Amino acid sequence: MARNRGRQIEHEVAITAAPTQVLAAFFDPEALATWWRTVRAVTTPRPLGIYALEWRSSPFADDVFGMLGGVFYGTVMEFRDGRQFFVADAYWLPPEDDPIGPMGLEVTCRVAGPGTQLHVRQGGPLDNARWGRYYDLLSTGWAESLGALKHYLEQGADPLLPPRGVAPPA
Repeated sequence: MARNRGRQIEHEVAITAAPTQVLAAFFDPEALATWWRTVRAVTTPRPLGIYALEWRSSPFADDVFGMLGGVFYGTVMEFRDGRQFFVADAYWLPPEDDPIGPMGLEVTCRVAGPGTQLHVRQGGPLDNARWGRYYDLLSTGWAESLGALKHYLEQGADPLLPPRGVAPPA
């Protein structure tokens, strides 16, 4: 019997920045607000850390999901500074529709010439019409966002990883 292994999208981009800066941009709330247009981010760059991002609702409705935006969250299962991180058991909660997931998000960096080759892979176990529409949106979104990340870092931004093990102010 054949098993449905799901589907995934992959994107790569060369960025003239250090791998540590590239990965930090995925965890620094100010960086995420700039290049990924998040309105809120709670990220913990360590195993079993949270990875939660929120976007404003779009001013338009998609035929399948309604308004876009919402929340993406999962659990950081692996983090290697300057090399990679992996978020498992991730879900997207669109503002007006049921969640989609679970899925995984893998981000890897390797030194390439004067910068970093960034590789992003995201995927889930299902391959049906709803997931197909999600992947269409996701692929376009990643292409635009990674272009913005490249521009952000190559303009001299210096994102920082959130401190590890520091309690938020009371």
